[in-house]
Amino acid sequence: MSITQERKAELIKEFGRADGDTGSPEVQISILTERIRNLTEHLKEHKKDFHSRRGLLIMVGQRRGLLDYLRRKNQVRYEDLIKTLGLRR
Repeated sequence: MSITQERKAELIKEFGRADGDTGSPEVQISILTERIRNLTEHLKEHKKDFHSRRGLLIMVGQRRGLLDYLRRKNQVRYEDLIKTLGLRR
């Protein structure tokens, strides 16, 4: 359900704005998206895992807030990110 350190490092390298950048909205959103996708796959198999479902909803809300923040601050970066990650909106 969680992502590996290697995958997390790949996401940081791909979406970071500088070396070692882990705090930019793009990096945070990409890591949350990866975790959401993994948890969604888990919930397809374990339909009655309501504790994990609650965690999923919390992560989706966090990602939504970060996406709203990025859209307010820089529309171009927002559009590039949702296109790259394949998110709707």
